[in-house]
Amino acid sequence: MKVAIVGAGLTGSLLACFLARRGLQVTLYERRPDPRIGTAERGRSINLAISERGLDALRRIGLVDQVMADALPMKGRMIHPVAGPLDFQAYSASGDRAINSISRGALNNALLSAASDAPGVSVVFEHRLVELDSQAGRMVFATPSGKVSASADVVLGADGAGSAVREQLLAEGVVAEDVDFLDYGYKELSIPAVAGDFALDPGALHIWPRGTSMMIALPNPDRSFTCTLFWPAGSFDALTDAAGIEEHFRVNYPDLLPLAPDLVDDYLHNPVGVLGTVHTLPWQAHGRTALLGDAAHAIVPFYGQGANCAFEDVVELDRCLDDTGGSWARALPLFEARRRENTEAIAGMALANFIEMRDKVASPVFRLTKRVEHALERLLPGRYVSRYELVSFSTTPYAEVQERVKRQHQVLGLGAVAAAGVLLGLARKWGRR
Repeated sequence: MKVAIVGAGLTGSLLACFLARRGLQVTLYERRPDPRIGTAERGRSINLAISERGLDALRRIGLVDQVMADALPMKGRMIHPVAGPLDFQAYSASGDRAINSISRGALNNALLSAASDAPGVSVVFEHRLVELDSQAGRMVFATPSGKVSASADVVLGADGAGSAVREQLLAEGVVAEDVDFLDYGYKELSIPAVAGDFALDPGALHIWPRGTSMMIALPNPDRSFTCTLFWPAGSFDALTDAAGIEEHFRVNYPDLLPLAPDLVDDYLHNPVGVLGTVHTLPWQAHGRTALLGDAAHAIVPFYGQGANCAFEDVVELDRCLDDTGGSWARALPLFEARRRENTEAIAGMALANFIEMRDKVASPVFRLTKRVEHALERLLPGRYVSRYELVSFSTTPYAEVQERVKRQHQVLGLGAVAAAGVLLGLARKWGRR
């Protein structure tokens, strides 16, 4: 059985490791040169927050300790207002649970090396898919030395939101797509180490919420921070010179300017990325060609679940192969049937979390709500669990998270109504006296 995986990024490399355990012959095709020996593309490295779903996938193939050796745990959000003190908001009721900041490039390189070393796996670089016969498993790739042909029993597209496999399936008319672009772009900035140490608290994900826009910063092992601006589309074009850029940040992000000596250069030369949600239907064709990860269902990054969700795809596909005795013709439709409602659920939650991060985290009402929520979690352990903890610190299916949180809120609503009724009755009773 020969399996072709198009895309040697995070999802494709992890998938190759899982499939190698099944004794399959796996070929990873990657359009880029080997990223382990090249230079990272400037301004494209939004740090990842790996949490329980991603860790679960890595544990299953014995890679969690190796891959996460340089990850930095973040136990909460640090809110940076325009004026006033910083505000730390723990992610968990206990205060000790953390999501893990890791460089996308470092994680990709670790997984790619693990895949390359796995028995039965070969990796070829500078192969860009330009033709695909999804029914026959035939592929044509553009390479520096010309076009080359290849074939496989199974073709899996793990090549990201701009998937070439998905593009070929669209051209064949066997899938349909709907891409909802967010009316926002992103740009990367950086905060270097200061005197060999972190300029900000490395145990937090830093957020500068500004209503209709925001910036975040995640720590790196070299004691720098990778910052990402999320601004409305077109806003970046309004700042075109050093004086204007410095003045804007002095007014809106006053504590950043002294910490980012390369801010103007980063702003002027790093590209603006686009954000969007990809919906594809179906994810597979003929029981032998399929999409997974961002290629099937890319989401916006505001819940830190993009990579975690893709890694969970790999775990579920592996489980489906177990449940169907290794039959790809049955496993691929089963995989889609089991995963679709969950990927749609996290897509919606990621969009909602953008509004929370951008607009709400600095609000006194939001802070009070979070304190009440954590108090309920301590008072009712295991019975009341916040949405954030269910998403980030468990492997509860995303769709079940939505349903459970809905039920919890309904119960709390009924409890609040009952409590209000009791108080009103007591007030009337005392009033008659």
